[in-house]
Amino acid sequence: MANLPAMRSGDAAPRHRRRLVIRIAPAALALSPAEEYGLGVLVDLSRLVVLDDTGAPAPSSSSVVTLYTGTLATPVDGTPSVQAVASLAEVIAVADGAVTVPRALLRGVADIAGAAIEQASPARDRYGRTPSAANPLVAAGVEREPVVSTASARLREAVAQAAGSRPVRVLAPWPDGHRWCAALTHDVDVVAAWPAFTALRLVELVSKGQGRLAAGVLAAAAGQTGGDPVWAGVRAVLDAEQRYGVTSTWFMLCGTPTAATFRAGDLTYRPESPAARRIMRAVVARGHELGLHGSFATGDAAGVFGEQRVRLRALSAADAVGVRQHYLRMRPGVTQRWMAGAGFSYDATYGFPDRNAFRLGVVDVVPAWDAAGQRTLPLDEVPLVWMDRAQSKYQGIEDPGQWIADAMALADVCRRAEGLWVGLWHPNLTAALGFPGAPAAFERLVAALAAEHPYMAPLQRITEWRSLRRAVRATAVSADGNVTLAGPSPRAFEVIVEDADGRPRERLAATGPT
Repeated sequence: MANLPAMRSGDAAPRHRRRLVIRIAPAALALSPAEEYGLGVLVDLSRLVVLDDTGAPAPSSSSVVTLYTGTLATPVDGTPSVQAVASLAEVIAVADGAVTVPRALLRGVADIAGAAIEQASPARDRYGRTPSAANPLVAAGVEREPVVSTASARLREAVAQAAGSRPVRVLAPWPDGHRWCAALTHDVDVVAAWPAFTALRLVELVSKGQGRLAAGVLAAAAGQTGGDPVWAGVRAVLDAEQRYGVTSTWFMLCGTPTAATFRAGDLTYRPESPAARRIMRAVVARGHELGLHGSFATGDAAGVFGEQRVRLRALSAADAVGVRQHYLRMRPGVTQRWMAGAGFSYDATYGFPDRNAFRLGVVDVVPAWDAAGQRTLPLDEVPLVWMDRAQSKYQGIEDPGQWIADAMALADVCRRAEGLWVGLWHPNLTAALGFPGAPAAFERLVAALAAEHPYMAPLQRITEWRSLRRAVRATAVSADGNVTLAGPSPRAFEVIVEDADGRPRERLAATGPT
């Protein structure tokens, strides 16, 4: 932990010189591990500055708001986790200098943001995935509402109410003064044998009665005889992002394909092939991030993640720290344990294949929760909010303009919550592979996102920022109300402390090496 300098007040009025942080009081009854996880997530997403004063003299009560947890140790009978998060967040008790959070709310956060309910579900779809219906938000019909992030905002409001006229300090949501964050990601599912994928897409279109669209695809494919529409699609994505100054994350398959994996839509190319290497070189040369696109085998047996990660490192000369499962196929909890065991620092799999929404109820990064082991994993979850094929494949929507409208509708939710939007665009969405109009739509998406001024970076950079912000703590509050902070070295980041209205008040830099 690198010491950060004491904060200096930017408030003019003497009665506002004290800056409040929150202290988490020991629970009257010991919290369960799931409740501890829920409390940690709720406080982290609230961006409130937490006082870690172990062994230090107690600060003046006028300098802190104390957070208590309810004394009810047993679950509320018949209360689903979604209701616990959505409704109990509204009954956070507020008193002068104190707030009390219901324990049912903490368990609900673990159920939703920690995916504990999904981890307990034995249901599987035809691809071996936990079906969307097993998600508690889908079951309640509120999957497009970030209920956990909303609850964390309610906690922040409650602390401000408990503080009265005394100013509250919170951490800035994102670097460089940005109020929200947007990340573009790309799964490289196709590299070679593109006519086979065009044929499969034509079958899909004909089965939907999209004869006119299928005819356009045939004409585009005929014009690509001897060409490489996959490479053209990759270059179009890279060029569009470069025009708007965007860097993104690209997930590559790194297993050995067989006839069986090809038929299953799993592994379709060798990462050592010239075409795959060309894509990786181009991605790295433009400053983007490479991550692993875990094949079906990684979700079926421990150890395969490590093998594929080593293979990607050898090909790209970069150590992939992120992973997303192909087809979003995983066993919630089990797969994340194997990811953490292979040394990945983040997972970008938690999204719905058949709809665009907030699978974990958050618009942010949260630690992975292992419900079976009742522990937090050393792995960040970066939930996927929007995906192009969720609408065209599963909902029958073939108009790329509608895809972009849906992407921006969800981005607006994330922007208003000062959170994180993560989108997935497949670079093989070109006319010759069955998606006329898609490349132009992607350019419109990039332009529309950039126009809203989010912080845009690869997922590795975003998770590094969130790890830093999560670790910042107040270590002391002086008699005159000055606060001393400590945290890990922020590298190239600057930690900004704000007032409750989002106005910057203090800028903090690490004293240790960057």
